[in-house]
Amino acid sequence: MISEAENEFLTRVGPGTPAGDLLRRYWQPVALTADLSPDKRTKRVRVMGEDLVLYLTDDNTYALVAESCAHRRVSLYYGFVEGCEIRCPYHGWKYDSTGQCLEQPFEQENRRARERARIAAYPVQAYRGILFTYMGPGEPPVLPRWDVLDRRDGHLTLFVEEDLRCNWLQPMENAVDTVHTYWLHGHTMHLKGIDRGSYYYRPIEKYSFEHFEWGIIKRRVYRDKAGELEEETGHPLVFPNILRLPEGPLQAMHWRVPVDDEHTMLIRAGLLPDRPGEERVHDEEPSVVRVPPEMTADGDHAMTTFTSQDRMAWETQGAVYDRTKETLGAEDKGIAMYRRLLRQQIERVQAGEDPMALIRDPAKSVVVFDVSQGQARVAVTEGRAG
Repeated sequence: MISEAENEFLTRVGPGTPAGDLLRRYWQPVALTADLSPDKRTKRVRVMGEDLVLYLTDDNTYALVAESCAHRRVSLYYGFVEGCEIRCPYHGWKYDSTGQCLEQPFEQENRRARERARIAAYPVQAYRGILFTYMGPGEPPVLPRWDVLDRRDGHLTLFVEEDLRCNWLQPMENAVDTVHTYWLHGHTMHLKGIDRGSYYYRPIEKYSFEHFEWGIIKRRVYRDKAGELEEETGHPLVFPNILRLPEGPLQAMHWRVPVDDEHTMLIRAGLLPDRPGEERVHDEEPSVVRVPPEMTADGDHAMTTFTSQDRMAWETQGAVYDRTKETLGAEDKGIAMYRRLLRQQIERVQAGEDPMALIRDPAKSVVVFDVSQGQARVAVTEGRAG
């Protein structure tokens, strides 16, 4: 249990908030390249409480600016993209990709007034079908080339889910919640007669957590039907808001990006590696899957997939989970570790320092994780998905 003030400190993400300032130090995914095209040049994006417009330039690059024009606050979502700039559809004020106003067509020439008409803008990088933005101060760090995205020995699929109706910290704490998989996934799937949960429906003999340079690794030791023990390699929570994990036959990454204090964007990447002996280089564009809402006709969580089960657990904790009323146990050691780490890194930012897990050297941009392979083995024996 933590205090109300501590809960606010760790959960709130708007401009100027402690956690918001921390999260803005990292490149965050905000959309897919597939969201924009020559026929659809703009997209509304809400990130960490800021309403923004993403647009595709004539140079086939991307820009991200505040949605509201500095003049009369009209939405630039309906604006006209001209080269690498965007023009307000109301009175024609035009902005470049840095948010600087370039033209005020019906105003007298006044350079100082025009220069004051600046809106927020953030750099955007496209990588493997995902659009990342940096919303922090100063020189952006290097965009990490995470192994799931960087590998070319398998087919990459990007999954976009409906925004989660709760605070970002709820799914992230779940990333270091080790034993929930037995009941929430294994037992639920067993009762519904769904084989996909069998990997998790085994006794957990031991579990552990370990700090490492990118965050926290969680590990489990299972006992199978024959009584044999299997110790996982483990998989990490990548600080601050990524989960790197095996997902059946896939090697996956999950990003949990705050939309605002009460909603979270969910983007997943899953690499299906080639079978041994069929290795080839995959240069094609990733596939894109828009995951439909997983609710029953009565408005209940379907509870038939891992995603619907997780969403139930996170959303029913409340829009912003009240941690002053919880009762933690020994199984929650990973959650306590993550909260301490989050506070420590927020305090580093407040002291003017870089937080952990940033890359400043381009030569170190590729990041590879050693992750459990057990689910892939089970997927082969039960019939490979995908």
